[in-house]
Amino acid sequence: MALPKPHRLRHRKDFSAVYQDGRRFKGRHFVLIVLPPWLDQKKRGQEEPMLPPSRIGISISQKVSKRAVIRNRIKRQVQGIFQLFLPRLKPGLKFVVTVRSSAVGCEYKEFLQELEELLNRAEVLDGYS
Repeated sequence: MALPKPHRLRHRKDFSAVYQDGRRFKGRHFVLIVLPPWLDQKKRGQEEPMLPPSRIGISISQKVSKRAVIRNRIKRQVQGIFQLFLPRLKPGLKFVVTVRSSAVGCEYKEFLQELEELLNRAEVLDGYS
């Protein structure tokens, strides 16, 4: 199941902002790039009383696999994992998950463990451990 529309990162300028100013957390199969709202260039100097929901984008290149079926399966699995974590994510964050080629032969459980570890390292989960 896909992420709800308010939680999707869709535009090139949003991806570029995250790539340019975000903090990187590297794992074996993924690179998690997180852009907190206070580092977001277009919002500098503005105080918002209520933060928008966190937004997530997934980047998976043809270098990972030439077959779209495999790339789409990995993308769906990552989206499913983020749906589990949506209630625990702090608001206002922008994420880009870059998939590495080592992810092709992996199982869902490995993805779940690694993404949870990366989110904990990034300290973006409410009640992270």
